[in-house]
Amino acid sequence: MQSKNNVYNNADSFSMAFDDAWKTHQFQKQSELLVDEKINEILNLIKDHPFLKNSRAEAIKIAKFRIRLLNLK
Repeated sequence: MQSKNNVYNNADSFSMAFDDAWKTHQFQKQSELLVDEKINEILNLIKDHPFLKNSRAEAIKIAKFRIRLLNLK
């Protein structure tokens, strides 16, 4: 498994960072937030990830896919 200190400029590394951040983040007013608002909160937490910096549009697509795939709420 990838160490939290090792991040790479690829979709797999981004997916792992996104999943970890989503699962550990405590959303304020969770039931009132739209999925896009939650995604923006998480992207802000991992804003220094190289894949997000270099491929933001693709990272957002992957984030939405991960939410559907893992049934994240």
